[in-house]
Amino acid sequence: MFRALLIALLLLSNTSNAQQLPNASDGLQEELITVDLDKDAKQTGLFSIKSGSKNHPRLAVLIPGYPSVFRPVVENGVMISTKLSGNFLIRSRRHLADESIAILTIDCQSESGDVCSSSYQASNERQAHVQKLINEVKKRYPTIQEVWLVGTSMGTISSSFMPTYAPRAYTGAIHTAAITEPYARNSYRELINFDYKKSGAPQFFIHHKDDPCYLTTWSGAKSISDKYGVPLITVFGGSNFQGNPCNAFTEHGFRGKELEVMQTIREIILTGTSKNSEIK
Repeated sequence: MFRALLIALLLLSNTSNAQQLPNASDGLQEELITVDLDKDAKQTGLFSIKSGSKNHPRLAVLIPGYPSVFRPVVENGVMISTKLSGNFLIRSRRHLADESIAILTIDCQSESGDVCSSSYQASNERQAHVQKLINEVKKRYPTIQEVWLVGTSMGTISSSFMPTYAPRAYTGAIHTAAITEPYARNSYRELINFDYKKSGAPQFFIHHKDDPCYLTTWSGAKSISDKYGVPLITVFGGSNFQGNPCNAFTEHGFRGKELEVMQTIREIILTGTSKNSEIK
């Protein structure tokens, strides 16, 4: 029963209130890129760049939260629909794309069903599937030299585990609204005692001080930051919060602070560090 309730809440968090969002594709030029996996499965991603830009040296790989099944539809060079329109990373991606950074938003492999399971997201298979897609992107866009992972909520399972399987593949990983309470009911046990030093790549946490979701507490993020020496950038404020605690339109999804959070992510990707430990 609790699992069913959590699924309902998280589905709502990523799909509801889409009509209240600005056009998330404004100023972007986008295309779907797909590679074949084993049997009939495919791995797809949405490749986005700032309109008119080219020769990007950096790729930000965005991994959305629950259920992490993206299923984008593109027409006339922009995404027109997705199952995750409300997700923080998806609705805010236009704030990250610039002349230096291209974006690849990752779907779950095509045979996943309605949920990209936590066990799959923590697996070497997940890394291999995403890596095949990244290789195809780099083949088409050979100026890309650095690849950064950016996960949010459930997607931080992938952004945490993937560098452990391929430490040289990623320049760094940024975990936003990360899963910090793996022992909580219906949480993701794969992250119990996860060692954030294993990847060898720089990592960063961005977390709202008042994140109300019981799976993603700020105190948990602070404990992880202190234990493993991972920088923590704390977000304050926001506006127009609504919905249940794990909803993408509460502090959990940085409502009202999307621009500032994405600017900080850009700063980390461009410099490998963050000047500030707080976003106010």
